[in-house]
Amino acid sequence: MRAAIAAAAMLSCVVAAHAEDLPTFRIGVLNDQSSLYSDIAGPGSVTAAQMAVEDFKPEKHGFKVEVVAADHQNKADVGSSIARRWFDLDKVDAVVDVPTSSVALAVADISRDKNKVFLVASAGSSDLTGKACSPNTVHWTYDTWALANGTARAMIKQGGTSWYFLTADYAFGHALERDAAEVVKANGGQVMGRALAPFQTSDFSSFILQAQGSGAKVVALANSGGDTINSVKQAAEFGLSQKQKLVSLLIFLSDIHALGLKTAQGLMLTNAFYWDLNDGTRAFGKAFGARNNGRMPTMNQAGTYASTLHWMKAIAAMDKAKARDGAAVVAQMKQMPTDDPLFGKGEIRADGRTIHDMYLWQVKAPADSKGPFDYLKLIATIPGSEAFRPMSPETCPMLKKAG
Repeated sequence: MRAAIAAAAMLSCVVAAHAEDLPTFRIGVLNDQSSLYSDIAGPGSVTAAQMAVEDFKPEKHGFKVEVVAADHQNKADVGSSIARRWFDLDKVDAVVDVPTSSVALAVADISRDKNKVFLVASAGSSDLTGKACSPNTVHWTYDTWALANGTARAMIKQGGTSWYFLTADYAFGHALERDAAEVVKANGGQVMGRALAPFQTSDFSSFILQAQGSGAKVVALANSGGDTINSVKQAAEFGLSQKQKLVSLLIFLSDIHALGLKTAQGLMLTNAFYWDLNDGTRAFGKAFGARNNGRMPTMNQAGTYASTLHWMKAIAAMDKAKARDGAAVVAQMKQMPTDDPLFGKGEIRADGRTIHDMYLWQVKAPADSKGPFDYLKLIATIPGSEAFRPMSPETCPMLKKAG
């Protein structure tokens, strides 16, 4: 008996020693931890990355993963400084999440220069796989082209042929308006004007009055997070939706929760993930909610989980020394089909765009909701092959060079 105990103890020590000898890879969750976008990503995205590591168990594949996190405060200079420190001093191999497109575009440049991996789960600008495409960037979850393509097409089919945009005055808002306006015009619609709202403004009354005065059939919100919540609330107070159709080009589950179904009901939206879509998403939602005060995951948090998981799969398939080469890891990620319980089967194109289905939803009326976070009714599934902008050397210069 003593011999068996001693043997077990020795085996335990050998396993522990082996684990200590494994190479360690670090992934940094960079996002807004405390303000406008903290609900759509924030601490929840850190939880999602940690869950991905726990579920994948990288030790079984010959390496370890550590998750670190920082708050970029929605400022490109702050985000850039953190990314440089992580890469130069803290031995971080990959950055994930990064809401706020201006920050993401800056981090994409740094990741390419430092040859690290950049996994975009929360930034929306389609320029990340367009003019700013990079061999080091993978754009997961959604982008402005996919959001515009899904929602604008649906609204025009319903007779919403004239549009007025209330746009957040920064990179993401401009990209979202641009992509939506292109879809509207391409489908025979008309853009009747725009109002640019400063970042983190709290008073949208003057912009809403301009939208009402335009006479447009559709008033489209090209904003996100707290800006969306405030503009939808104030639009309801002004009675805008009684004569014009209010559309949010990007709204998250957490936004709808904050607004309440009485205010948000009827809104049309396009997104990439909903916790109650199928058995796989429900299982993740339940596990995530248990660690997040009962709050279900947003698509950004789901994107952080899925992109972190696929990154680890790529490292597992590579020589671990070679896996310090960011461009090589991204190339490996592109070679492997994507497959996870949140987004299903898909692929990563040569331009870095992850291809998966998108979904058109309508926010439920209060009477149709069966409980907390039962907020969305599925209207249509948009196949991945149709949801995202076609890949072209004309939009992604990297492809032209590769050719």
